[in-house]
Amino acid sequence: MSEQRPINVLFIASEAAPLIKVGGLGDVAGSLPKALRKILPAKMKGRALDVRLVIPFHSAITQRLDSLQLVAAFFVPHPKGKIAARAFQTSVEGVPVYLIEGSSILSDQSVYSSDPRVDANKFIFFSLAALEMARAISWPVDILHANDWHTAISVYDLKIRRPQDPFFKETKSVLSMHNMPYMGAGSESVIYEFGIPECTCHGLPEWARNIPLPLGMFAADYLLTVSPNYANEILTPQYGCGLQDFLNSRKETVAGILNGLDETKWDPNSDPSIHFNYGPAQLNIRKKNKLALQTEFGLDKDENIPLLILISRMDQQKGIDLAVQGLRLVQDLDWQVIFLGTGDPIIEAACRSLEVELPNRVRAAIRFDLNLSRRMYAGGDVLLIPSRYEPCGLTQMIAMRYGCVPLARSTGGLKDTIVDDSENESNNGFLFEEASPEDFATTIRRAIEVFLNRKSWQLLQVNGMKSDFSWEKSAMEYSMIYQKLLGEEA
Repeated sequence: MSEQRPINVLFIASEAAPLIKVGGLGDVAGSLPKALRKILPAKMKGRALDVRLVIPFHSAITQRLDSLQLVAAFFVPHPKGKIAARAFQTSVEGVPVYLIEGSSILSDQSVYSSDPRVDANKFIFFSLAALEMARAISWPVDILHANDWHTAISVYDLKIRRPQDPFFKETKSVLSMHNMPYMGAGSESVIYEFGIPECTCHGLPEWARNIPLPLGMFAADYLLTVSPNYANEILTPQYGCGLQDFLNSRKETVAGILNGLDETKWDPNSDPSIHFNYGPAQLNIRKKNKLALQTEFGLDKDENIPLLILISRMDQQKGIDLAVQGLRLVQDLDWQVIFLGTGDPIIEAACRSLEVELPNRVRAAIRFDLNLSRRMYAGGDVLLIPSRYEPCGLTQMIAMRYGCVPLARSTGGLKDTIVDDSENESNNGFLFEEASPEDFATTIRRAIEVFLNRKSWQLLQVNGMKSDFSWEKSAMEYSMIYQKLLGEEA
């Protein structure tokens, strides 16, 4: 291997901003490759990284591309006959991006389907096609970096083919788990149809031996989660999803690296979506955004009433039911709250019911609205994050960047990023331990008490706004894992 050639990293994901974004994975896949490519070899004390992103050619992408070049036409193996695929190349913010097209990636599909078999067919095809594409363009892969269940089969397939395939003989693999309970269940028949053998490893529970994420977890040379605390949590029965014993058996190759935030895209100094731009030294200007938000939602305009916000996908994981119940327990205090999000109809209805009960202080915006979310970050006083579990979370980082103080359950990446200690100079938010309405309500009372002390509250805001959540540090940690796998540690 030439010492001059960069480390080639094939980074594959189901979505990536700004081309296509549905959830937090899209943010990571859109930002991390760019950050990795920016690391200077001198800082790495090794070779530079040539990171290339591969995603499916979703139909929603086509309208956003300035230039597109067909770079390869190839076939994906299948017992019933090879499946044709094509790869197109473009560039996004300096990152080479490949879009894979094939009959399994239908033009009229959404990114994710409610039918597990449809998704399995799409993403297993895509996972296999990503490897075949690298061969087709003669680009030797040093590191295959897959993300979540959608691309985990690529890691498993690599392990199977590596011993007898010269092209992939030296390729090492990394699998990032952004939300472990989503394993790709329902894919079993499609895995069989693609001729992918069931795992015979006795380390995996029998139920997990033909499900994409566990197969990838078995096969990967290194397993990563998106925060250090979540990496520890998944080793326990509470968060390990039945795989904790397997994970403990290989915990030397399990680690957590905190997600970063693209600070150029989340900047209250320049954000065009908010009414008044500001920085840490202009918190008096920030108050105008709060008054504008209260006006927009028909709430009493009063900067002295704490304005709580909740911006979330509405499902059981996010603990929104805990917030709804907990707010009922603090009706004796002055506060206002705005909910924003969509998801589980039962949780949506719970938010609407609270609005009916408390029409002078509760608003439920049941929709997906990116611009509104930015106005809420810029105008809210407290961001509520009552998650039952949270592998990392970006919302608390965004909130702090905008001077909105997070109040969250002490779990996963929330615990890694929020400092709740009045004796700590970096104190920037509030944490509660138990996933219960009572513990949530107790912490709301504590937060409102601090809010009424203007000097203490502004210290929390400024600490949050000055926190460094940039990708640079995290990207360095990823590069060190890559070097370690290749035996090139500094």
